[in-house]
Amino acid sequence: MNEVWVDRWNDRYSTDEFAYGEEPNHYLKEQLIKLDTGSILFPAEGEGRNAVFAAKLGWQVSAFDISKEGKNKALQLASNNKVSIDYQVGALETLEYSAEQFDAIALIYAHFPASIKSSYHKTLSKYLRKGGLVIFEAFSKKHLDYLAKNEKVGGPKEIDMLFSTDELKSDFPDFEIITLEEKEIELNEGLFHNGQGSVIRFVGQKK
Repeated sequence: MNEVWVDRWNDRYSTDEFAYGEEPNHYLKEQLIKLDTGSILFPAEGEGRNAVFAAKLGWQVSAFDISKEGKNKALQLASNNKVSIDYQVGALETLEYSAEQFDAIALIYAHFPASIKSSYHKTLSKYLRKGGLVIFEAFSKKHLDYLAKNEKVGGPKEIDMLFSTDELKSDFPDFEIITLEEKEIELNEGLFHNGQGSVIRFVGQKK
């Protein structure tokens, strides 16, 4: 992961305010409250809003991001909420997670660089036990039209960093699809996700 990418996220997370708020993503919340607790991994977790919510429900939470500033904010948020999370800083290939370690993996606006996003998905799926779930929400390729009308909705400006339903099917071939849809939603998450956008939502169970 190049230094420009790391610096960009450290800069975004270095302010006192939480870039995407302190409340969990709505779709993640909707999914997690239906499940029995277990172990869960949050890739590209930023300032920790989703990881802390899962910990408050009783999940054993692991998270990672390339931003040390994100980790600092996440640990602060966890402390404020009297929970603990295991949070590592680094690119996925430098971290030592184990095969079938997790009961769930939550990819919430985890927009990795285009050159690695599919390989990351395939690596992450190895860390999920059979029967485990991937919970995914991120911007679709159609989102560029929304971004052109309203920059406050946020999201990558490079189409190759955005997602399609076909990409998700290809990246997670050994999963039973529980939900896979492209949807227009209204976002209200902190400073950088505000307004109408187009997202892909996916819940898949590893076969």
